[in-house]
Amino acid sequence: MTAPGAGRGAATGRRLAIGIINGAFRPRVLGAWRVPPGGPVILAVNHTHNVDGPVLMGTSPRPVSFLVKKEAFVGPVGSFLRGIGQLSVDRKGTDRAAVTGALDILKGGGVLGIFPEGTRTEGDFAALRAGLAYFALRSGAPVVPVAVLGSNERRGRLVPGMPPLRSRIDVVFGDPFTVTPEGAAGGRRTRTALDDATVRIQERLTAHLKDARRLTGR
Repeated sequence: MTAPGAGRGAATGRRLAIGIINGAFRPRVLGAWRVPPGGPVILAVNHTHNVDGPVLMGTSPRPVSFLVKKEAFVGPVGSFLRGIGQLSVDRKGTDRAAVTGALDILKGGGVLGIFPEGTRTEGDFAALRAGLAYFALRSGAPVVPVAVLGSNERRGRLVPGMPPLRSRIDVVFGDPFTVTPEGAAGGRRTRTALDDATVRIQERLTAHLKDARRLTGR
């Protein structure tokens, strides 16, 4: 089981997100049954808009704890994010506290959400950081690729910087896969092993995104 505080917080966050996301938008969820119903899982999500995290929290079949940039943890917002089970991470270097917290989530059988590109991009998984590969190799948890499509829609916006209210946002879950060390690394979590795993993960995520776009027509 997950650590009590993190588990309860993420469950509370999920309940809040379900209400907010379903009230503001029209999420369409495809393939949620692919998320393992128990045990550690990593959700690897493309990222084009700040709303992507809350959208996934409100559409995932299980509570999710995300690694969130530390800049967001300011004042009451920081307290709120911690209260709903989210983890602060310093993206400028190796944040050992964040790494430990994320591994604890997985060790406890919880769900860790990661934007593998590290920041908002075109959402095409074009440049992955090594963090996802590290957590997958270290924990042995299956990785579920997730495509969030439509959150960056600009037409018809009433609130600047937000997707149009009541617009459709598609969330497509892919088949889970595990990551194992290969090649010259000899099974160790070396830089070579991480680089190799990152390439293989990128191939899987890119293929899922292509399938999700074909499936949704987006």
